[in-house]
Amino acid sequence: MLLLEITLALLAVCLGFAIVARRTRLPYAVVLILGGMALAFIPGLPRVELDPTVALAAFLPPLLQASAWRTDWQEFRSNLRPILLLAVGAVLFTAACVAVVAKLLVPDLPWAAAIALGAVVAPPDAVAASSVLQRLPLPRRIVTVLEGESLMNDASALVLFRLAVGALAVGGSVAPAMAALTFLGVALGGLAVGFGIAWVAARVLPRLGETPLEIAFTFLVAYGAFLLAERLHVSGVIAVVTAGILLAQRQRALLTPRTRVEAFATWGFVEFALTSLVFILVGLQLNGILERLGEYSLGALAGAALALSATLILSRLAWVMPFAWLPRLIPALARDERLPEPRHAAIIGWAGMRGVVSLATALALPLEVPHRDLLIFLAFVAILATLVVQGTTLEWLILRLGAVEPSRNGMSRPEATARRLMAEAALAEVEGRLDSPLDGAIARDLVGEFRDISRVFGGVSRGGPQAELRARLQIRLAALRASRKRLLQHQSEDGLSDEMLTSLLAETDHEELRLMQQLAQAR
Repeated sequence: MLLLEITLALLAVCLGFAIVARRTRLPYAVVLILGGMALAFIPGLPRVELDPTVALAAFLPPLLQASAWRTDWQEFRSNLRPILLLAVGAVLFTAACVAVVAKLLVPDLPWAAAIALGAVVAPPDAVAASSVLQRLPLPRRIVTVLEGESLMNDASALVLFRLAVGALAVGGSVAPAMAALTFLGVALGGLAVGFGIAWVAARVLPRLGETPLEIAFTFLVAYGAFLLAERLHVSGVIAVVTAGILLAQRQRALLTPRTRVEAFATWGFVEFALTSLVFILVGLQLNGILERLGEYSLGALAGAALALSATLILSRLAWVMPFAWLPRLIPALARDERLPEPRHAAIIGWAGMRGVVSLATALALPLEVPHRDLLIFLAFVAILATLVVQGTTLEWLILRLGAVEPSRNGMSRPEATARRLMAEAALAEVEGRLDSPLDGAIARDLVGEFRDISRVFGGVSRGGPQAELRARLQIRLAALRASRKRLLQHQSEDGLSDEMLTSLLAETDHEELRLMQQLAQAR
């Protein structure tokens, strides 16, 4: 009962902090983690301890799958090189830099423990950056690279962490060749599990036949892929991402329209709830961490935390920026349009906020690791520093560098072309029924409407004015709202059943959302 009360109380607090973040325009993750830190020191409140194993298994799979389902596979594939450079190269480079600094700060710290700390804090959390990135119309490539990195970097960091902890268990060293083979085997194993889960899911989903069952099964896919992979000692992160991307490519064939609509709302709530709980739980850990550091002076802790946090931020920039500048010094590569702009690289380098994976991994350090409490404290401060310093300045940097794309004036030609093709296909279907003795009269009534729709979108796709399209959408929207108003009056007058009213209102709600989306794109 206490666990349920604590969870509900935390969700209520998260809603309050969400309102604060929206009104202050601060990143949501920053408000949550600072709010959690403040709550941790309120006397009388129950202590909330974060079990690292439960945290990773409970929070990570659904958040990864939600990101994987949103991933544009074509964009992901076309940007695979920069994504891998960040998800693998930047993680390993950052871990190495942090390990060196940690070794300098604590000379008696084993190298394996220092590398484990580097692996803990190396992977950025794109969830922490999304609250900033979603508010600004950034170039699609930046968003694709950051989201793609977030899908893969946890896997490389967790594999490195596992290798470092394993080295500690056998005396503190491991052969580089064996480490590389293990790294490759864990990654390939995760891919195999993800493919297997996706293959099974693609055959089960069409047989369920009911929206609640299909939505529930998507959650089982996320957790099943992660837990099975971890049980087989391969990468659960890669397994979830692989299964998610494969199923996302086939969701239009596997899921009904109703399931897609309701699943979008369900997953949106789950993602909000889990993300909120993640960051507030990070803040709530501060009190317990500080209680275990009585042997260290405040000055030593502050100096070590500052040095490690600065290393974490600067090492990412040191990895990212050369890949934007150096190729431009080579004439054969300087004209390549796929090279990242320096300002885009600066944004990617600065979007390095850490999150729950880093904290949960830190708490998973074995008890026998030397200076374990100090390492957990340094990881916590690094998370806090990146969230506060980078999280509160990322939007300013984006605006300062002028990386925001200009607002689109009206519906784009590619979208108008797609809508024209859809309208033409619908028109052809209606025209094909004109000669039917049963449907011909009805088809003749409808054919003018479909021809008109095809004509309007055809004009927009050729770059024509969009005033007629906007006027049509506004009239349709006004008519729809009038029909809903009359429906509610009818219900109060004639006692329409709640079931029928709910069904009719749902139709008008979906149609209004569709019209409003088209109207927003046509402005």
